[in-house]
Amino acid sequence: MFDKKKKADQEPEEVKDEQPVEETEVQQEPVPEAPDDGALDVETAETPAEDPLKAAQAQAEEYLNLAQRVQADFENFRRRNKATRAEAYEDGAREFIKQLLPVVDNLERAVAQESSDETLMTGVKLVYKQLMETLEKRGVTVIDRPGEKFDPNLENAVMQGTADEGEPGTVCAVLQKGYKMGDFVLRHAMVKVVEE
Repeated sequence: MFDKKKKADQEPEEVKDEQPVEETEVQQEPVPEAPDDGALDVETAETPAEDPLKAAQAQAEEYLNLAQRVQADFENFRRRNKATRAEAYEDGAREFIKQLLPVVDNLERAVAQESSDETLMTGVKLVYKQLMETLEKRGVTVIDRPGEKFDPNLENAVMQGTADEGEPGTVCAVLQKGYKMGDFVLRHAMVKVVEE
């Protein structure tokens, strides 16, 4: 036992003679974990998911643009159709009023005649008045401009007057009244114009 104790005492002395070893911590790099078989790689997971999403968004945008174009085309069609219908309606109204103008002329001639039958004349005057009021409501105006400068857009010169009948280039007599509906001339007035 004594020997053992001696050996135990000697060993530490030998260790004491040696220089102490500095302990240094060794930093270990983290070992990458092996991916699970069920898990997808992050890079490969995003790429396939984005492509269908982007394609679907692009297709949705294309469909939206197409729908907006179709809607705009339809609105334009409705607007054109409405304008065409309104124009056709106005054309029909003008043609119908043109057909009535000879009736108006004949009623004016009847009113201008003297008659012994007062009841008949009153009736003709009322019919003429009602017809003229109806035409006025529709926007029809009379072209009757004696004494004014001749306008070829409104009047047809069928006779030539003398200098003593008025100013040169003016209408000295209206032989047949003209009519216009808005800016559209239904019938030019037939007039006598003083020569220039």
